[in-house]
Amino acid sequence: MPARSLSDHPNLEHLRNQARALQRAVRRADPDALRRVVDRGVDLPADPTSFALHGAQLVLAREYGFASWPRLRRYLDVVAEYRWDVSTVTEPAGGEVADSAAAGDEAAGDEAVGSVGADVADEFCRLACLTYSDDGPPRWQRAAELLARHPELIRDSVWAAAAAVNVDALRRQVDADPSLVRRRGGPYRWRPLYYLVYSRLEPAGGRDGVLEAVRLLLRHGADPDEGYLWNGLPTPFTLLTGAFGEGEQGPVRQPRHPRSVQIARLLLEAGANPNDGQTLYNRMFREDDDHLRLLFEFGLGTGDGGVWKRRLGDALDSPADMLRGQLSWAIDHGFTERVRLLARHGVDLVTPFDDRRTPVERARLSANRDIVELLLAHGAPAPAPDPVDDLIGAAMAADRAAVRALVAAHPGVAEGARSRRPGLIVWAAAGGRREAVRLLAELGFDVSALGRGDTPVEQPWSTALHHAAADGDLELASTLLALGADPNVTDLRFGTTPLGWARHFERSDLVALLEPVTAGGDPAVSTP
Repeated sequence: MPARSLSDHPNLEHLRNQARALQRAVRRADPDALRRVVDRGVDLPADPTSFALHGAQLVLAREYGFASWPRLRRYLDVVAEYRWDVSTVTEPAGGEVADSAAAGDEAAGDEAVGSVGADVADEFCRLACLTYSDDGPPRWQRAAELLARHPELIRDSVWAAAAAVNVDALRRQVDADPSLVRRRGGPYRWRPLYYLVYSRLEPAGGRDGVLEAVRLLLRHGADPDEGYLWNGLPTPFTLLTGAFGEGEQGPVRQPRHPRSVQIARLLLEAGANPNDGQTLYNRMFREDDDHLRLLFEFGLGTGDGGVWKRRLGDALDSPADMLRGQLSWAIDHGFTERVRLLARHGVDLVTPFDDRRTPVERARLSANRDIVELLLAHGAPAPAPDPVDDLIGAAMAADRAAVRALVAAHPGVAEGARSRRPGLIVWAAAGGRREAVRLLAELGFDVSALGRGDTPVEQPWSTALHHAAADGDLELASTLLALGADPNVTDLRFGTTPLGWARHFERSDLVALLEPVTAGGDPAVSTP
């Protein structure tokens, strides 16, 4: 694992200065600097004063997760070329383009000429497309209204024509100048097909019109593997990513394209690499697997990772590692059919994950017996007996008989479970496992403990009551309070109480429950 993370805007000269500083520290025999060299497997000369700069550069590269200094340098070049910064395109005051541009000021820009300025066309593109920032239906409605007021904005902007999914306007411009298909432009400096696939407007020619538009641009040389590095992060947002949509903000604010599978098939048939890490991440939160089935059809999990792996090298997971990440999430969240799909396509079911647990051990810990049996049936090795893990699994399954038997047979097992997973009750609450919460409390787990609810690892983020408040689970919240949960604990990510979470997520029943028991009514704080 990398010991360091690159800054949001990594700079080669800054990294060179870091390497020189490390070289100087090694030459003066600084203990911390010497340890860094040894920890990264770099040869340390008998006389530290002869430590070379290339040795310091290698240490630094490995600390950032790269095998060598040249690979780190190549990565910086790729980031510079493909970076996409959402923050560099700001929304005009009041959410509207300037009056002069809206009226058709031809001097507003030089990317489009005609009866409206380029700023109007750019504003339309910005509103029409997913940006994985401030997304949602209100933006797309404003884009549709802007296009209705200024239908001419697509006439001279191939990027606006693509965002509007207007096949006639696209064909006219591309026929006149085929090089437009490969030209970057618009507010994000994307190429036309990218605006088309990331647009969430209803196509001008109906939903089948988008497929005609995709075919048109691909025939004229559009790159099916086009992608950009969102805010410089190393996982590319590709055309496949845009087609399949979704992500952390959910299917309403970041929906898949209405023709997601059909568009993705066209891209894959044109040569897009199916090993698309951002697609896999964005679509892992819900159980639907249509994206996986299509990607497997075209070789997901196989090959060398394609053009983006060659560009990004060590910064991008291998195809096999991408599937392992999917398996881990599916096991933890009880997505049995996804585990079955992954197992059927040969994902590694043996090697332990980063927490040193095998897939079967993770499934047992998550108390999903169906997944345990599925993994064993596909050849995964049976886990070694572990009374503590067995107790945790039984408690999460609310299997009181099994819990009683384990406690009777193994004195101290409950204490061992509390020591190993102090925030387990948070994981149970986030999954809505009310009986498990009650049983864990009976076993002595702290009902006000801080933990994580999105993955079963120990990290002090929020309490069980925070998650009950966010989910609007009045019964669970009442149970937690009755068990002694402290409503005044603030989470360590957003600095607010469960009441703050209830207000943020507009859970009126939970607000009514928590207001009387929260000290000071939870004064103004940051909310998630």
